[in-house]
Formats: sequence, structure tokens, C-alpha cells
Amino acid sequence: MTPTAPQTHTQSNSPVRSGEDGFTLTEVLVTMAIIGLLTTGVVLAVLPRLGDASITKAKADIASYETALEFYRLDHFRYPSEQDGLDALVTAPSGVDAAKYPDEGYVQQLRSDPWGNPYIYRNPGENGPYDLLSFGADGQEGGEGADADVTNLQ
Repeated sequence: MTPTAPQTHTQSNSPVRSGEDGFTLTEVLVTMAIIGLLTTGVVLAVLPRLGDASITKAKADIASYETALEFYRLDHFRYPSEQDGLDALVTAPSGVDAAKYPDEGYVQQLRSDPWGNPYIYRNPGENGPYDLLSFGADGQEGGEGADADVTNLQ
């Protein structure tokens, strides 16, 4: 007898699929609703803290500028004029002894307050040699809470 060629089968090795594979629309919607509720809870807990963080950042920036202003005063025997402003901490203003001015300045760059507004420098100040402040979230003088002014006198 002649050997016969082996027969080839076209069967797949994959298991038979039943109608229970995957998630139903209801399961997906319930899961999304739970995630939405959890997200809402987290946002409501974190959102009020963002205002506190901005105020803390403004206070830290003002303290940093105060230190730089003190170094400027020690080197030049005066604070920068209001006309020179805080820019005098980055680049030497005219009329300042360039030999006493640090090559890198007193600060590397001027930052805006956490709300995107420039810090206000007044010389002379109302309650000291200078005032350094941010008008807060509303960008206007005065206010309460997150809108309150943040100053070097606090």
C-alpha cells in the first residue's frame, strides 16, 4: 500500500468564545460614575488649597527679594530707587558702582507673582524703607482671602 498524505486540519487552537467575554455597557457606566465621584471628591478637597499655595509662594518670593534688596543695600549703601525698581537686582542701574555689582546680579531673574502679575516695589515705603507687594489673585489693591495683598510687612 501506498502511504497516504497526512490530512491538514484548519481548526484553530483558540478556545470557544462565549457571550460572557468583556464588560457590559452597564458595568462600564457604573465604573465611570464611581471614578467621577472619586475625582469630584479629590478636586473639592484640593481646590481650596491652591489659593493657600499661591499665597505661600508669593510670601517666599517676597522674602527672597527682601534678602536680595538687603545685599544691594550693603553693597551700595541704599536701596534701589523706585524708578530702578526690582530690575536693579538683575542688572546694574546707571549711577551704581559697577565694581561693586555682582556679575550674576542679586537675583538671576525677576519672577511674576503666582497670579501672573509683576511684584510692586515702592521706595520709599509707607511703613518702612520700601514696600514690596503682590496685589493677590484679583490684581487690585486691597481684598480679602486669595484677593488680599501679600506684602513684606506681614
